Amino acid sequence: MTTTAATLTGEFIDRLAERAAHAEELRRLPAATIDDYRRSGLAGLLLPARYGGAQAEFPEILDPIRRMAHGCASSAWTLGFYTLHNWMLALFGEQVQDEVFASGPVLCPAPLAPTGRGVPDGDGIRLSGRWSWATGVMDADWILVGAICGPDDAPYPALVLLPATDITVEDVWHTAGMRATGSNDVVIEGVWVPQHRLVKVADIYSGTAPGAALHDASAYRWPMVPALALVAAMPALGSAERAADLFAERLSRRVLAYSGAAQKDQPAAQIRLGDARVRLRALHGLRDATVARLQDAVESGERIGRAVRAEARAAAAHVVHESRAVIADLLEASGASVHFVDNPLQRIKRDVDIICGHVVFDYDVARELAGALEVGVKISPISMI
Repeated sequence: MTTTAATLTGEFIDRLAERAAHAEELRRLPAATIDDYRRSGLAGLLLPARYGGAQAEFPEILDPIRRMAHGCASSAWTLGFYTLHNWMLALFGEQVQDEVFASGPVLCPAPLAPTGRGVPDGDGIRLSGRWSWATGVMDADWILVGAICGPDDAPYPALVLLPATDITVEDVWHTAGMRATGSNDVVIEGVWVPQHRLVKVADIYSGTAPGAALHDASAYRWPMVPALALVAAMPALGSAERAADLFAERLSRRVLAYSGAAQKDQPAAQIRLGDARVRLRALHGLRDATVARLQDAVESGERIGRAVRAEARAAAAHVVHESRAVIADLLEASGASVHFVDNPLQRIKRDVDIICGHVVFDYDVARELAGALEVGVKISPISMI
């Protein structure tokens, strides 16, 4: 079943909102949310058709994630990444995909920082390490981790795939926001991984991984960092939209303390709401222009250079940081009562504050890379673009 933004706008999102506070207390997604996700068809949105998936164009993932954030940012983040990671698995070779997708889409967290070491061992590697930020790991079927692989004199960064039964999860996810993502640490000690479950990061970054040739679809030629950055930006944008909706609802009934005046009659409040709506529409325009440029390139078979990829990362970082600023402006005009723990506005602020801390949204670095490449300044060959 193909899932689009339209199919996620009703009961599905309402249930995410109803469970948001409980999910935060659990520090992981409730089982009912995982069940809803598996039934929704979203997990198979970017899954290749040969494995029963919808094989949609890559940009179709973005609006469902944005809309899910109207219910719960943590749920949107986790379910969005589960969906994205099925796309990433479709970039591996045929043997891996036959193995992993035998029963359809899977739940596969992917802490990608290369904090592990894969030492050659026969026709594979012996993998050890510790990884943080493993979103959704409590419900994982498989896990995808970054590691430095190969011999000491010729190491290379790679993504390595393992069944979840080969890992140990350490419960460290005690945070101020995005609590329901359950992004705990993962420890792997001396696990042997066959060579076919590795793919080089250079191929993933550039859109030239084995799956790009295996499936006749442009989605699998998208470069990874722009794909990751745009997907990860959507919970922030959706959260800012929801904050604006809640602010508007609040204006209709709020009476200011001491003065007794209706806030909806105050020009300052009207300005805040009008300003938020314009800024959010501008972010939609930036996102759409960025996506269109990348989609045109992959459809035409054009090589997507580092400068274009850096511009996409900078655009995604701007979406997140501007969304955060919109939320802060609205809460500033909402009064102290929005900070009671039963008010969703305070959770929206905390969640987006945490999203801004993701490495791909480092605003200074993202803008620096885009600017440097535009004027021909040499940057590190391992820069995250």
